[in-house]
Amino acid sequence: MSKRSDPDLSGKVAVVTGATRGAGRAIAVELGAAGATVFVAGRTTRTQQSEVGRSETIEDTAELVDAAGGKGIAVRCDLTNPSDVDALAAKIDKLDIFVNNAWGGENLVEWGKFWEHDLDRQLRMWRNGVETHLVALHKLMPILIRSDDGLVVEVTDGEDGEAYFVNLPYDAVKSSVRRFGEVLAKDLKDHPNVTAVAATPGFLRSEQMLEGFGVTEANWRDAIEKVPDYALSETPHYLGRGLAHLAADEDRKRFAGQCLSSWKLKREYGFTDLDGSQPDWGRWYDEVVKPRMAGQTVVADPEKYR
Repeated sequence: MSKRSDPDLSGKVAVVTGATRGAGRAIAVELGAAGATVFVAGRTTRTQQSEVGRSETIEDTAELVDAAGGKGIAVRCDLTNPSDVDALAAKIDKLDIFVNNAWGGENLVEWGKFWEHDLDRQLRMWRNGVETHLVALHKLMPILIRSDDGLVVEVTDGEDGEAYFVNLPYDAVKSSVRRFGEVLAKDLKDHPNVTAVAATPGFLRSEQMLEGFGVTEANWRDAIEKVPDYALSETPHYLGRGLAHLAADEDRKRFAGQCLSSWKLKREYGFTDLDGSQPDWGRWYDEVVKPRMAGQTVVADPEKYR
């Protein structure tokens, strides 16, 4: 697929929540690379760490946005605290792109049966992953609907109809956020100037995922021996590039209410990941993972899916 022209978001103002690391950071950077001003909202700063306990900060992300060609503005914001989000909203006179990406559940996920896990941790996951989205929507949508050409994106994990995910609370969080994109599109029927969608990456090479597999971005392929499907993994920038193209698409209303994956966006806009490849996790999942889960023996070359 040939690469289309780079998206131009000059003059656009964006907010990305959960932008400290992972998909949120990469989305903020890619919007900045297209020329947008990006408010980078998250909990971890250079002087204050969140419960996740990692080193990435919102100031780091804002500097990466600047380096990419945009303007990054770091705003410390605990999205479970409405007053924090009020303070964020007070800094914004104009809003064109709102990426609702807060998660903060990395350290709370437990595999297996819900009733065997710590209840407080699972409820905290729900609060971090769902309540944050509701608070942000309530405070920021009144600003977004004033845009002549607005976009709200609910970032989740997995497409509609995806198989059971990890455990009940995790599945419920991601399914809820996916549904938000669909319902927002209905709520916005009287605001044709604003488009609402959900979006999901594929098998992600985020900072924490790489560390979990004991690799870096430089040698991520070393993890394939342990996790063969990681051959179809993607950087967080892949989804970020897709959303930058979507934000610049004057005809994006055709996607309203849908859950757009990185691979669907790639098929639509023809962009590449950082290494120049075009991983198609959706096709790999349908043609390799699903048959394997059904007990079939499947031999496939991952490079033909990139």
